[in-house]
Amino acid sequence: MFTQVLIRGFEVGLLFRDGEFAGLLAPGRHWFFDLVRKIRVDVVSQRTPDLVHEQLDLIVKSGALNDRAVVLDLQEHQRALVWIDNRFSRVLPAGLHAFWTGQRQVRTEVVDARAVRFEHPELKSILSSATSRQCLDVFTVGRDCAGVLHQDGQYQATLIPGTYAFWKGQGEVKVVEIDLRENQIDIAGQDLMTADKATLRINAVVTYRVADPQRALSQSHDLRTALYRETQLVLRAVVGTRELDQFLTDKEAVSRELEESLRGRTAELGLELSSVGIRDVILPGDMKELLNRVTAARKEAEANLILRREETAAMRSQANTAKLLSESPALMRLRELEALERIAAAGKLNVVVGDKGLTDAVLKLL
Repeated sequence: MFTQVLIRGFEVGLLFRDGEFAGLLAPGRHWFFDLVRKIRVDVVSQRTPDLVHEQLDLIVKSGALNDRAVVLDLQEHQRALVWIDNRFSRVLPAGLHAFWTGQRQVRTEVVDARAVRFEHPELKSILSSATSRQCLDVFTVGRDCAGVLHQDGQYQATLIPGTYAFWKGQGEVKVVEIDLRENQIDIAGQDLMTADKATLRINAVVTYRVADPQRALSQSHDLRTALYRETQLVLRAVVGTRELDQFLTDKEAVSRELEESLRGRTAELGLELSSVGIRDVILPGDMKELLNRVTAARKEAEANLILRREETAAMRSQANTAKLLSESPALMRLRELEALERIAAAGKLNVVVGDKGLTDAVLKLL
């Protein structure tokens, strides 16, 4: 007939009579006369701050928790952040929640989730809790990247590198990461025809970076493919207006025109063009042989021209020398002496008698 209940110092008793909440029991021994078993006491610990009970709504409505606990009745658009002993504990969804304040320090913060994006000075600590991932979608934008944020299909913002959180159940949120670093596309060889109907194959390289992430994402589902196709079309148009010799002698002009033509289109795609260059020019076998023959003929003609020029210069020099010798007998005499000196240096001197001239001069010298 009598029921004894012991409640320790860190505990609280929840007293129920006939299934109805009747009040709180303080620490100590409590005796109840319960002949028909209509009294029930649920003993709960305050060392675990959160009060979870099937009849929590009745307990709260009775007012018994006033000054004894923190009570939160969160609407569908509300969430709550809970700190226990100045350490973040959990994120609370919509519903009724209660936390004892007798044994632990409890602090709460109610947040409006209709803003969708969740920003907080202690975001890093909040996201480290396992319960936060149940209420929040988390996206991380890496270094040297930008994040394009869409909510319910509508563009909202461009995010700088960092971690971002969004409340679940408040709309469809999507963050697409875009790399902002310079990138290169190799334009594989394609057969092009010049203005004089010569066929050649060109390999090019395009260097670019994303300047407008939102435009880059909305204008094309595949930026690299779009830029690749545009470069091919422009390259075909630029090469088609030049003859082969003109193209081969001034490839830099082709690169400049190609770059200028591509800048407008890349800006529409949200890109910034850094450079465009022609890497390789491949000619068909017969065209290569023909060019080699033309080059060989040109070099041979240049060699003949140089040879004739040198022969002409040598003959002119000889004519000038002969003129000087004929006008100056003393100079002629010196030249003869030089010739004799070279002959004597050989160690053997043979004198051949002939007509007048050098022979008489040699005999006189001897």
